Amino acid sequence: MPIRPQRIRKNPKNLTTSKVIDHTAVTVVDGKDVVVATITHPAVGTTITVDVDPIPAVVEGEDDVVFPNHNTRPNEYAIDVVLKGRGCGHYNSSGRGNHYNRGCRPNSGRGRGQGRCGHKWVFVRKRNENNEIVRHKARLVAQGFSQRPGIDYEETYSPVVDATTFRFLISLAIREKLDLRLMDVVTAYLYGPLDNEIYMRLPEGIELKDKDKKGSRDQYCIRLNKSLYGLKQSGRMWYNRLSDYLVREGYKNDPISPCIFIKKFANKGFVIIAVYVDDLNILGTSGEIAQTVEYLKKEFEMKDLGKTKFCLGLQLEYVNNGILVHQKAYTEKVLKRFNMDQAHPLSSPMVVRSLGLDSDPFGPKKDEEEVLGPEVPYLSAIGALMYLASHTRPDICFAVNLLSRFSSCPTQRHWNGIKHLLRYLKGTVDLGLFYTNHNKEGLVGFADAGYLSDPHNGKSQTGYVFTHDGTAISWRSMKQTISATSSNHAEILAIHEASRECVWLRSVTQHIRSNCGMDEEKGPTVMYEDNAACIAQLKDGYIKGDRTKHILPKFFFTHDLQRDGEVRVVQVQSCDNSADLFTKALPTSTLRKLTHQIGMRRLKDFKG
Repeated sequence: MPIRPQRIRKNPKNLTTSKVIDHTAVTVVDGKDVVVATITHPAVGTTITVDVDPIPAVVEGEDDVVFPNHNTRPNEYAIDVVLKGRGCGHYNSSGRGNHYNRGCRPNSGRGRGQGRCGHKWVFVRKRNENNEIVRHKARLVAQGFSQRPGIDYEETYSPVVDATTFRFLISLAIREKLDLRLMDVVTAYLYGPLDNEIYMRLPEGIELKDKDKKGSRDQYCIRLNKSLYGLKQSGRMWYNRLSDYLVREGYKNDPISPCIFIKKFANKGFVIIAVYVDDLNILGTSGEIAQTVEYLKKEFEMKDLGKTKFCLGLQLEYVNNGILVHQKAYTEKVLKRFNMDQAHPLSSPMVVRSLGLDSDPFGPKKDEEEVLGPEVPYLSAIGALMYLASHTRPDICFAVNLLSRFSSCPTQRHWNGIKHLLRYLKGTVDLGLFYTNHNKEGLVGFADAGYLSDPHNGKSQTGYVFTHDGTAISWRSMKQTISATSSNHAEILAIHEASRECVWLRSVTQHIRSNCGMDEEKGPTVMYEDNAACIAQLKDGYIKGDRTKHILPKFFFTHDLQRDGEVRVVQVQSCDNSADLFTKALPTSTLRKLTHQIGMRRLKDFKG
């Protein structure tokens, strides 16, 4: 167990200088009414100046002194690290609730380079929805990779709102005619209290007094009072701080969706706050949203970004009777990154496959083929496409799932598939999900299976999609882990996965609607399936027959849901099954029909 450094006490009446500072410092007291401290980063020549109001009385034995005011004067970069006060400061530009310890923190007992995390200056260019630079930021971050589990941190998990819930909230806002507003917390991580003692090396730019320059800077370290960007537990500390603050005011939170906070007001108004780290999407009635914003501003420094137009990389276009959610700017950035921004567009994300062992263009590597070298950015392309496929582009979900299977040994055939997909994106950069209030059918599901979609391993493909008021909010395309012995077997596995997703979606939607005082959707959720034998089996439950006895009873979970009145499986023609989009490569005409069926539209269609 490392020995904690001893604090060197100073006489409060003759306090001169803090040697080591919790979070930074360098202030001179010496009886003056106003104290000015500055720090200059050598890379950009940026100086931060802190003006401290008259020093409050220092009581012997107390470790906290409050300095209420500060002013920042950044140059090229707007630095969100603000030096405050004497002793131990807190990097925080809000100016609220900042406490600073006094005294010295020499590095005695810790050993040079041991038990202290490093730091680094990070410079960021913030961009808007049009990929234009709107702000330059400089941030001092801790090098959390040197933290020791069990000593410097315990838990690190911090929940964020998922894309499915966010898409449902957009659909709900259109249906109920709610307002959307986006708030950004300035330097959110700096508000979180730390649950462990963490020491950091002295940051660059802090000038020691002449009498302290005799020794090495490694003799001094900084003890952090609050969390800092880069620490492993910073995200969790910030979420806990925000969650506790909202719950105290009466906002309800449920483990099924831990980043959704809901409050119902006495006048039948309500507010829903969706939290994604420091971005707060606020939905509800206009008067109650204004009250919530004022309440948040009392505790945190906030930037009001107005109506939600750009969040989590998603662009929201407000058009007649609805919202189009797309990623045009991100798609153009991806195309430019892989030098496909001048390519000729194609009308489908993938060629129609032949499932023969020798004729499949997307089979595994053959003996005579060479694996692509590191100069080909195959993995980077897959990662960029996965982000698109999981947020606004369900039309490329199957293609991305198929191509990602060869990430460990891609060949030129697979790279050609990536380029084909990028050329399809080139022709559909403004394609997105259109949420409208014309359709009131609620939550509807589609499930399908592609039997032996992977003939090389004998595995089938699962695909499902759930729509809310006619537009997709949840979808998935995945290779089955069990070898299906028949198309009926594959369909049962597919609808089993869709049923699991349906149970969670029903729980989330009912939780949000009930806490907001809305009418809950009564009756079972309709799930469409195109295999008659599968529907008949799910109606009767598990039967030990010669052709079905090998199917595990747990895959008849959908039968229990039907019996309890939570879902209802209905047959649909294969040509009208929207989940067909997630199980196979389709010709252009079928692709366009099914994408239109799940609510996908192009931005140019609304702009004439």
